[in-house]
Amino acid sequence: MITVSDLEIQFGKRTLFQDVNLKFTPGNCYGVIGANGAGKSTFLRILSGDLEPTRGTVMFGPGERLSVLKQDHFAYDECTVLDTVLQGHMKLWEVMQEKNAIYLKEDFSDEDGIRAAELEEQFAGMDGWNAESDAANLLSGLGISEDLHYSLMKDLSGKQKVRVLLAQALFGKPDNLLLDEPTNDLDLETVMWLENYLANYENTVLVVSHDRHFLDSVCTHSVDIDYGKITLFAGNYSFWYESSQLALRQAQAKNKKAEEKRKELQEFISRFSANVAKSKQTTSRKKMLEKLNIEEIMPSTRKYPGIIFTPEREVGNKILEVRNLSKSIDGKCLFKEVEFAVEKDDKIVFLSRDPRAMTALLEIIAGNEKPDSGDYTWGVTITTAYLPLDNSAFFDTEMRLIDWLGQYSADTSETFLRGFLGKMLFSGEDIYKNVKVLSGGEKMRCMIARMMLNNANVLLLDSPANHLDLESIQAFNNTLVSFKGVVLMNSHDHEFIQTVCNRVIELTPNGIIDKRDVYVYFSMTEKELLQLTKAGGTLKEQLDKMYRE
Repeated sequence: MITVSDLEIQFGKRTLFQDVNLKFTPGNCYGVIGANGAGKSTFLRILSGDLEPTRGTVMFGPGERLSVLKQDHFAYDECTVLDTVLQGHMKLWEVMQEKNAIYLKEDFSDEDGIRAAELEEQFAGMDGWNAESDAANLLSGLGISEDLHYSLMKDLSGKQKVRVLLAQALFGKPDNLLLDEPTNDLDLETVMWLENYLANYENTVLVVSHDRHFLDSVCTHSVDIDYGKITLFAGNYSFWYESSQLALRQAQAKNKKAEEKRKELQEFISRFSANVAKSKQTTSRKKMLEKLNIEEIMPSTRKYPGIIFTPEREVGNKILEVRNLSKSIDGKCLFKEVEFAVEKDDKIVFLSRDPRAMTALLEIIAGNEKPDSGDYTWGVTITTAYLPLDNSAFFDTEMRLIDWLGQYSADTSETFLRGFLGKMLFSGEDIYKNVKVLSGGEKMRCMIARMMLNNANVLLLDSPANHLDLESIQAFNNTLVSFKGVVLMNSHDHEFIQTVCNRVIELTPNGIIDKRDVYVYFSMTEKELLQLTKAGGTLKEQLDKMYRE
């Protein structure tokens, strides 16, 4: 349990939030949401003790242990992977080290024997005899194979280090768990493992994430940082988003009677509580929603970018044909013999266990890379707009933002460009910024604006949710759902995939898995997919056969 009393944090003259009085209780997972700069990570740093508040206190339950997802990827470089995870329970780790040091003594005294006995009792009380196996299970669940468990952290890749540090935070089932962007650099399979783990977690969890599906899957409450305040709501991110949008529409409907608004809100809450995700918390979460004071639901001050893609012309019958494409990097086969045809209304997500494969395919069909073998053909009616994974080359210039965007616009008047940038949340003097100093999220909004000016009927998107805040992700997601053209994308955002795409193509070293039912694909187990790759005939034939059965 975490109790926050009269909390205030101020930087200079700016107050992020004040008069915060909240209690976070066991059995609940709290999703911390807010616009960029609202203070989400700052709030977690205060709770962890890394940052002193201007005023107020943070209290934990008696004897409770706090665990935090570390952000320093180099802090444990000289430790083995397994030892790094074990240090997640520092008290247990210290007991282990002292106990082992005593047993290594050559002159073992009576005092050493007494102390060793005390330590053994403490060790057993903390379930120390199962510590290494528990740590190994966590690592395996997060995709770190056994052969790496005794490797040094410095020998791991950045993405592997992220997984080890996440295992460290989870180790020992701490009473209070703080997770800042835990899904970064995780593939879909690992994210689903983490969702399941946290959905059944019985202690107190606070999490900051830009992954909406993850927040919806694990969170019982939303902690909204807005209006310079921190407000606690029952329900997950989708509930908060839909209810805040409803409250905004009602605030704008000045002629609607108060009783009509109340009835509308009550119907919304009732409908939403009937659709709560299946988990151990379902019953309690439903009760919380039913008891929610509807007067607490307020329109949000969040600003959503105006992302709209308008194709200049409709796609023809021939869109894209890919024939026998193969690609290897550094001697490793990313994919081979890839063949597929894109049809009208297709919104395809490309997946692979090696993220380089999806990027390589999109770079090839965008015309930026050459395949090892095979070819592809675009239809004559097709115009494309590409959002690359790495956009650094686009911003390696001293240009002002308004001039940068003018490169891609037929209308170069300042009035038009200013208005266009305003829709993408660049206001006032922002439009005269040097593009080199823009943040990752701002650069992504610029790249999206560039795409919008193309009026393309086919969108190529490599990790479209990268660097964006929740508001931009939501706006991007909504416009892709209604887009009247074709979408070809790679994404680790489960919500993007589930709501936008109607077809999955998985790239493998043995061919492709092509499935026109996204839900069925994600319901397949890893074992089932592996069996398909080993079965006779083509993967497509095997999938079609399974689907018919």
